[in-house]
Amino acid sequence: MGNGRYAEAMLALGAVMDPELDQPITDLDFVQSLAVSDRGDIVLHLRLPTSFCAPNFAYLMASDSKDVLLQLDWTNDVTVELDDHHDSAIINAGLAADAGYRGTFRHEAEEDLEELRTIFHRKAHVAAMERCLTGLLRLDPSREMKEMGRVVLGELPADDTTRALLQRRRTLGLSTDSDSLVMVDHDGNDYAEIDVPLALRRARSTRISIDGNAHFCRGLLRTRYDDPDRTTVNV
Repeated sequence: MGNGRYAEAMLALGAVMDPELDQPITDLDFVQSLAVSDRGDIVLHLRLPTSFCAPNFAYLMASDSKDVLLQLDWTNDVTVELDDHHDSAIINAGLAADAGYRGTFRHEAEEDLEELRTIFHRKAHVAAMERCLTGLLRLDPSREMKEMGRVVLGELPADDTTRALLQRRRTLGLSTDSDSLVMVDHDGNDYAEIDVPLALRRARSTRISIDGNAHFCRGLLRTRYDDPDRTTVNV
């Protein structure tokens, strides 16, 4: 039963995304250790590539991790701690007290965390949209970039790239019907044909930035820790 619960907990953590990198914390090796007891207690330790990663991003990932673990129907007590961060003590105390973001950082919490989350959800959608449309252009080089504004979801291949786009559209409340246009803004509005090439180039810049940051952070993690691919298991 212990191993099964550990697997369930790790699967749940796979839904927690780094807001800036748009990748699961499990894929990024941010899970330092995970301990699951027979009575349903969980102790999770997270780590990040550097000690000075943005505190709001760090809190967001730690808080989301606690939330998804508490949603498992067998959990009794969940402790989430962030290791080796310059604000570890503040973040860990706030998580233990369920103080929320503003309660944790008080006067330092200038921005609203949900607004920040929405900004990165939108960036993730833009990047996923660009990946899908660029994939179509590579499959058929005869197609022009301006045509991408008329592509509908049903034209996309049934692969992981398309599934990622659909998930990000659901997060933003956008339609996932097969006849819905792929290229829309975060409110679901389409683009005039003349605006499509520039909008797609901007989307590509967003995607390249996200991918580049993810690659950079993986390198920093490997430099900081000797075992970035190993998660400590205690069941």
